[in-house]
Amino acid sequence: MPEKLPFEFLFTPEFSRDPYASYDKLRESGPVHPIDFPPGMNAFLVVDHELGRAALNDPRLSKDISAFGAYFRQFAGDDDILFQSNMLQVDPPDHTRLRRVVAKDFTPRRVEALRPRVQEITDELIDAMEMNGKAELIDEFAFPLPIIVICELLGVPAEAREQFREWSGLLVTPAFDQEGTARRRGAARNINAYFADLIAERRAQPRDDLVTALAGSDELDERELLSTLTLLLIAGHETTVNLIGNGVLALLRNPDQLALLRGEPELLPSAVEEFLRFDGPVERSTPRFAAEDVELGGLAIPRGAMVHISLGAAAHDPAVTSLPHELDITRQDNRHLAFGHGVHFCLGAPLARLEGRIAVGTLLARLPGLELDCADEELTWRLTGSVVRGLTRLPVRF
Repeated sequence: MPEKLPFEFLFTPEFSRDPYASYDKLRESGPVHPIDFPPGMNAFLVVDHELGRAALNDPRLSKDISAFGAYFRQFAGDDDILFQSNMLQVDPPDHTRLRRVVAKDFTPRRVEALRPRVQEITDELIDAMEMNGKAELIDEFAFPLPIIVICELLGVPAEAREQFREWSGLLVTPAFDQEGTARRRGAARNINAYFADLIAERRAQPRDDLVTALAGSDELDERELLSTLTLLLIAGHETTVNLIGNGVLALLRNPDQLALLRGEPELLPSAVEEFLRFDGPVERSTPRFAAEDVELGGLAIPRGAMVHISLGAAAHDPAVTSLPHELDITRQDNRHLAFGHGVHFCLGAPLARLEGRIAVGTLLARLPGLELDCADEELTWRLTGSVVRGLTRLPVRF
């Protein structure tokens, strides 16, 4: 068996800046590697595209965190329902039931109907930046756009958006000490209390929003309802923030591709798919657990072990992608796994694609001369150990 990767492997600033070089080295010695993450857990990291794709849809690898996720329950606490009772953390048939309740609101047709409103929000945000000639693109654009969209869909008032940003940031960041655990538990309690109040309000005075619709469903118990709303809020904006930020940065670092997209805006759909592959918003899938003894890539994975599938490593696997470290917005056979694969394929993929295309396309159309407003080496990334991959800030001028 290969030597176990240390816990710190995923948490250095160097790795967060460029995880793909590290994954290249790992892939040379095998498709699967034991890793001490979370610390003390029996865990494995998959860095191969085809094996990762198969693992994402392998019924022997469970998402049932109530049965196998003792580690998460220990640090999360009883109030942290993000780690239970939602479609991301269960297997069929519960997964099928929970997903069905929400799926009708995220069909391509329903999402397409949101296009005018997404365009309107995008234009309003650019209006606010345009006269300044510069902006911090994460705080002023990439974050507000998806959080406004998902909050409007849910029925969350505008004044709660910044608070939700703080809470969701804590919930997606691993906590390994008492202070971090306490902050995370506090965020969980706060978001539960907020949604509990909002559910009661909508039951008394229904509106045309998702909270009202889900609160009226007889297929969800109260914990499932709270957990599903929390998941929708977090998944509905955390990843799209990074899709926009990482995608714009990729263009600014590749001026030939930027010029090509400006000249041929019809390439936007394939460009967004390339952003998802080249530097996707989710670095690793949420963990799976071996429900039985499993063999992966020649390694014996014992029952109960945790399996991490690196979507970023899969996207840069030269066995399936030619010149994987080059940005090519005309790439056709784009087999990225940015939205996962199988029964847990991202429900919000159509909305993320719509927001990404409108956001990037409108930025390029309205802000000529868009370029970085800092040295490239000054850019900082959220630590990859938090699963999501995104910039902490992106200063630009135009």
